[in-house]
Amino acid sequence: MARFLIRSLISALVTMLIVSITLFFFLEVGTGDVTIKILGIESTPEQRASYRAQLGLNASAWQRYLDWLVGSDWRAESQVGFPLVTVKNPQTEEDEWWADVDGALTRWTMKDGRLLTLRRNEDGSSAEHIVSINWAAAPQGGEVFWGVDNKNNAVMWLRGSGEVIWVRTKAGFRKEGDGPREYIPLRKGLVRMDAGKSLQTGRPVAVTLLPRVRNTLVLAGIAFLIVMPLALILGIIAGINEGKLIDRTISITGLAFTATPEFVTGIFLILIFGIWLQAFPAVAIFTSPNAIFEDPSLLVLPVLTLTAVELGYITRMTRASMVEVMDTAYIRTAIIKGMPRRRVVLRHALRNALMAPITIIMLHVNWLIGGVVVVEAIFGYPGLGSYIYRASIFGDPNAVEAAAMLLVIIAILTRLLGDLAYTFLNPRIRYG
Repeated sequence: MARFLIRSLISALVTMLIVSITLFFFLEVGTGDVTIKILGIESTPEQRASYRAQLGLNASAWQRYLDWLVGSDWRAESQVGFPLVTVKNPQTEEDEWWADVDGALTRWTMKDGRLLTLRRNEDGSSAEHIVSINWAAAPQGGEVFWGVDNKNNAVMWLRGSGEVIWVRTKAGFRKEGDGPREYIPLRKGLVRMDAGKSLQTGRPVAVTLLPRVRNTLVLAGIAFLIVMPLALILGIIAGINEGKLIDRTISITGLAFTATPEFVTGIFLILIFGIWLQAFPAVAIFTSPNAIFEDPSLLVLPVLTLTAVELGYITRMTRASMVEVMDTAYIRTAIIKGMPRRRVVLRHALRNALMAPITIIMLHVNWLIGGVVVVEAIFGYPGLGSYIYRASIFGDPNAVEAAAMLLVIIAILTRLLGDLAYTFLNPRIRYG
């Protein structure tokens, strides 16, 4: 078992590495120039070039991949010359990058051609200080200084030659002088749970993604707890009563549920229970981050939609497996010898019959987590599925990559749990 777990871990790491490389470079090629989507089609080449530099998109593809995977603070520290640390912003609760200069958290900013030092106070604010700057000679001529700006970048200023840059504000984009010449957007990397900033929102991906993951886990978890036991019970009942009325009823009903698309089921439930009867909210409107805990009725219709789609499929698979096992020689022999039918089913048939459904269930955990895009879109549910959809439409690589890698991790874990479940259902299975 220990060797099996080690092999599984190595296989999982290799799989995630291959998927991350493939995903990153496909998105790099497929999304095109994302600055056009941020600035608009009427933006000038000068504006787009300035914003590409600020986002670090002018670096080579392999360098951006390494920054995304293991972080950019490693190489930024070698340029800045001071340790780079993160502290929480007391207002936004988001991480801010600072240089640790002899114990003082420090940033720098250029004003009117003069480089000023910013020191962080205990309350999270910063104050400007006039401190002697150690400019270094640049290989191409002139003097440069690497530091951390107030936008979480390691940047290089060229003395006496501030760049003209375009800055994103709430009111739009404005032109500023005294800008840096080079940028390294600071991030810890995916391996340290930091996927960088969302290009769509300008906020860290982790801050916007994790609440969506929680919402989807709640939705999928409740649907899973309802669907799986109910589907297994109905499938077993249908399987041991093959050809009887109860079997026909369960099979036809399950087939009808499976054949009906999610959007049809969802709209049908909205019309009946949301609009006509007004028993449950037709749309999952979140008035606060914890709306699903404050008003659980928001979950009823999305859960029913997921349940209807999954229930029929798992029931029919369990029924088919149960019929196959009940028709085997050793089961027929046990029944002929007079062993009570209930004992035959529970002790001998059930474990073997659950082998195939367990595989389907583990695969459908991934669908419940990542394939609920349609359900979340119908009900306006702010979950992982709608997050991936909107990020993909916008072409936000950091957000899409982080969400996709999360789904890969879930898929690997569910496969491992399925393998372990086999050893419980059939002790003859051993992993050397």
